[in-house]
Amino acid sequence: MPRPRSADRDRDDREDLGGDPAGGAGGDLAAALHRLHDGPYARYRSLTGRRWPLLPGVTFVLVRGQADPFAPPSRCEVRVDAATAGFAGLGLDAPARRRALAGYLARAARDAAGRTFRVDAGGQEVLQRSSCEVAADGSVVLRFGYHLPGPRRRIDGRTAARELTGALPELVRSALLASALDADEVRAFVDAVEDASVLRSRLPALGLVAFVADGAVLPRRSGVDPRPAHDAVPFTSPPSLRVEVDLPHRGRVSGMGVREGVTVVVGGGFHGKSTLLAALRAGVHDHVPGDGRELVVTVADAAAIRAEDGRAVTRVDVGAFVSGLPGGLDPRDFTTADASGSTSQAAAVVEALEAGGRLLLVDEDTAATNLMVRDARMQALVAKGAEPLNPFVDLVRSLHTDHGVSTVLVVGASGDFLDVADRVLLMREFRCEDVTERAREVAATPTGRAVEAGGFPPVRHRVVDPRSLDPRVRERRKVGARGTDALLFGEHDVDVRAVVQFTDPSQVAGAGYALDHLVAAGHLDGRRTLAAALQLLAADLAGPVEGWTGGASADVAVPRPHEVVAALNRLRGVRVLALRDTPGG
Repeated sequence: MPRPRSADRDRDDREDLGGDPAGGAGGDLAAALHRLHDGPYARYRSLTGRRWPLLPGVTFVLVRGQADPFAPPSRCEVRVDAATAGFAGLGLDAPARRRALAGYLARAARDAAGRTFRVDAGGQEVLQRSSCEVAADGSVVLRFGYHLPGPRRRIDGRTAARELTGALPELVRSALLASALDADEVRAFVDAVEDASVLRSRLPALGLVAFVADGAVLPRRSGVDPRPAHDAVPFTSPPSLRVEVDLPHRGRVSGMGVREGVTVVVGGGFHGKSTLLAALRAGVHDHVPGDGRELVVTVADAAAIRAEDGRAVTRVDVGAFVSGLPGGLDPRDFTTADASGSTSQAAAVVEALEAGGRLLLVDEDTAATNLMVRDARMQALVAKGAEPLNPFVDLVRSLHTDHGVSTVLVVGASGDFLDVADRVLLMREFRCEDVTERAREVAATPTGRAVEAGGFPPVRHRVVDPRSLDPRVRERRKVGARGTDALLFGEHDVDVRAVVQFTDPSQVAGAGYALDHLVAAGHLDGRRTLAAALQLLAADLAGPVEGWTGGASADVAVPRPHEVVAALNRLRGVRVLALRDTPGG
């Protein structure tokens, strides 16, 4: 029967890791692993926290060791100093360039890792990730998962030494050092991401909410394959909407500028309406070269709106959309554990405005029909006094004129939206036409439909009780993701399937750590509005990932504040202390 370990025995293990009998790359680490060979698996943890020289200018750290061979992989870290990495000439002062280089290196490391090391590099989007970060001086940190070998729950130090001091240095040499990489390819990747970031930042000054470059490839291969479709029709902007923009690296580019206001996209089924909207939805993120949507960009605070039967809604003022509720419930302070399609969509619009959204993206296919419009015949059959819902068609113009919020709306069945559109785009065989003048001619013939709502009232802002965000999260670090379907947050499974702007599981997990940070940093303090707290959070999310994750040893991608608050809005049990008329405080 094995004896219980003592503190003295743990200290003796750590002191026995010195020496360099193996020589060469990672000699100290190799010697330590050979000494541990065939020992109890838990003794791997004696390696944790120390910086082991791996190559000149490169160190290895075992951040978190597995408890047993069947636990999730250990968390490891490689640090490469700036002189060794050799990227100083890339002009890394700009955050977008550092994020882009980190994205390139993470992908290179993933490709070099094979099945030995697990590197979170994401897909088509170039997000800031905990797996790879680049500092302004050009130093690189790579974090990855590694299953420490241990058959029969005994340490296989020989295999671990071969992989950590043989395969890992080779990964570093081939994927993290400028001398081993194609310099032109690296620079092209970084320049492309910076161009997209710059273009997005310029949209408001141009009076635009989105830009779709000429030649962009919008269709994807399938619903589960986000790579560009083969033989897709390249996008061509309508001449009346074509704008030109000068970018730092690409130079002058042309494309369709989607102007502020109300844009309606029409066309037959399978002609590309929803494909265009999906590209705009994805345009809040930068994309890898070759994706086809590198220069399809949308204002950073665009929000996709859809109906979501069964979601929780907590104290949201949906009075703009609902003039009365059964049982005397107050629509200006609406709570339900099981929202209908119409009330969930109404809440989603208000929540997006509360979070500072300036662009709503709505597809008729995923919207609540009864909230979108009531045509003249239905108005004649069911009097307004018997219908508590105020349709979106009668509020969308006020959203822009009174609140500065634009909308891009895909419709295929309801022509009543032509009455309120600033411009109408027709998608025909994936080609885009400006049919605004023709749409106005059509809309000039009255339908007999009456307007059923006035202006969109000011948004009321919620004050969230920080105690209602599970305090056991920080204590137990219980944050995770189940694909992009659910956020695991403490004891809660938060259904985020309808939050379609989540790109991958690491970003879902990032939203969980950001929620925890809102409370830990005091941004949600029971007095400050949610809108004010999100502004503080946005500044934190722009910094190092470790700064707002509490140093969690997990793969995290940075979400937007909009995804964070979307998760919070779906967290059952969250409490709201008050509603205020202004966002400050």
